[in-house]
Amino acid sequence: MLTAGMWMRSTMTYRLSFALTFFGNIVLTSLDFVAILIMFAHVEALGGFSVAEVGLLYGTTSFSLSVAHVLTGELHEVGSRIRDGSLDVMFVRPVPVLVQLAADRFALRRLGRAAQGLAVLGWSLPQLDVDWTPWRVALLVTMLLSGAAIFMAIYVLGAVFQFYAQDAAEVQNSFTYGGSTLLQYPPTIFGRELVQGVTFVVPLAFVNWIPTMRLLGRDDPLGLPGFVDFLSPAVAAALLLVAGLAWRAALGTYRSTGS
Repeated sequence: MLTAGMWMRSTMTYRLSFALTFFGNIVLTSLDFVAILIMFAHVEALGGFSVAEVGLLYGTTSFSLSVAHVLTGELHEVGSRIRDGSLDVMFVRPVPVLVQLAADRFALRRLGRAAQGLAVLGWSLPQLDVDWTPWRVALLVTMLLSGAAIFMAIYVLGAVFQFYAQDAAEVQNSFTYGGSTLLQYPPTIFGRELVQGVTFVVPLAFVNWIPTMRLLGRDDPLGLPGFVDFLSPAVAAALLLVAGLAWRAALGTYRSTGS
């Protein structure tokens, strides 16, 4: 917390610079949704989903990924720290290495993507034909939080992979940023094998695809039992547990850059 606070104070020293980068981040990430709007200028539906329903998918995954990125900090750069030896310094400090990496260079500007995702959600939700009962509101909130936890676990697992394949940051990005881009679109436009892969192998579908089907009153493409729609928190907890154990094992095998 002290390290994150230090970076926050450093950032807010130059408030105009922070404001420009924050809103610049919003503008740049908005281009993805602009592309979706251009697509819907030529079609009425995509895989049976309206533009507002795709906006729901887009907003939820953008928010979850952004929150996960903020909370994991520079974890995706662990491979470069292993190569240059700077990771060694973190082992002598009385703070867990994972916490140090997450707090290092803590960047509030990354919340620009979260703000943009919430803006798209605010635009799409009133247009949906959904009766917003308390349990549906709770499901939406749970989906956002569970999605962030799932992406956090994937960030940690990606960092673990870099202990063994140090030049593998792009592999990690394929599951985080690539997975987020995948989840912005309806599962109905993808092949069954791909949907099965992101449900049972790398369970990205629990970020928003599966709970969104319940919110919209649709059957999921895999015909899973109805209770699966509510398993996002359990999947997130299981992934975090696996990621934590894998991280501990990776630290146990680390022998410094000079070994």
